[in-house]
Amino acid sequence: MRRRRSLFVFLLALTAGVFAGPGVGQQTKGDAADKEAIAQNAEAFIEAFQKGDAKAIAAFWTPDGDYTNQSGRQLKGREAIEKAFQSFFAENKGLTVRIEGDSLRFVTPEVAIEDGTTYVIHPDGLPPSRARYTIVHVKTDGKWLLSSVRDAPFVPPNNHQHLAGLEWAIGEWSSENDKGDAEHLSLSWTENQNFINASFEATAKGVSVGQATHWIGWDPQAKRVRSWIFDASGGFGEGAWTKDGDKWIVKTKSVQQDGKNASATFRIERGDADTLVLQATERTVDGKPVPDTKQFKLKRSDEAPRATKSARSGSAPILGVGLR
Repeated sequence: MRRRRSLFVFLLALTAGVFAGPGVGQQTKGDAADKEAIAQNAEAFIEAFQKGDAKAIAAFWTPDGDYTNQSGRQLKGREAIEKAFQSFFAENKGLTVRIEGDSLRFVTPEVAIEDGTTYVIHPDGLPPSRARYTIVHVKTDGKWLLSSVRDAPFVPPNNHQHLAGLEWAIGEWSSENDKGDAEHLSLSWTENQNFINASFEATAKGVSVGQATHWIGWDPQAKRVRSWIFDASGGFGEGAWTKDGDKWIVKTKSVQQDGKNASATFRIERGDADTLVLQATERTVDGKPVPDTKQFKLKRSDEAPRATKSARSGSAPILGVGLR
């Protein structure tokens, strides 16, 4: 299995070098004849690949060309590359390939560098295997060949960079007063780090009086952090986030379970490494002002929230108008 996987990754990058051709997203320099030559290499490579012709595929490299896979293993020269493809074709049948080229740039009239992503699709329905690649094409005696091929792990694009200002808040936060009123806030990354999932619960003497969930993400059209909010009482809304020094200002608009419009401004601030300060101000319900909440100082906690009883009557929604 190790050998098959190694060769499978091997194919990801090797195929890209001649398959993407000049039809990639960005091109610099290079005349039309050179781009057409690389395109013809792509067509010839596909034909050789469909035939399972390892010798023809290896001929796309310079005699001393090389390939380095994700683990650092290097194949040097046409003979080593041909043997690898022979083994690969013997063990894998019916594969298809899709290429997304990012750039093809000519650093000199005889050298071009190509970057992109390969997708190899297996006939048994497994998810495509993806890899990033970098290819160095060289023109030798009037013919374009592959000099060096290197692949790297594929990392899906995400919005982590836009949400990094909230990294410090990831974790569990709690507070409780001597009357038995308590708050718990939990923030965690989703698997691909495109969103932060935040859940809040307020309790009074062990009875839940409000729960809400926020999905925090990046809006690529508005170019800002936004949140989508769902209150356990049946309300829903949205929030627009702005970073103000060490604070985050979140302006929310929502519809409560009874159909009333609500709004609030949340202020989220880092007190110290173990303190998060939270307050809701500028609260309204159907256009009428509602008093600001007090400042809640939550301490970092490694404990998950305790299970609480639900107060079906007299529960206070915390969406839009904020906390208690």
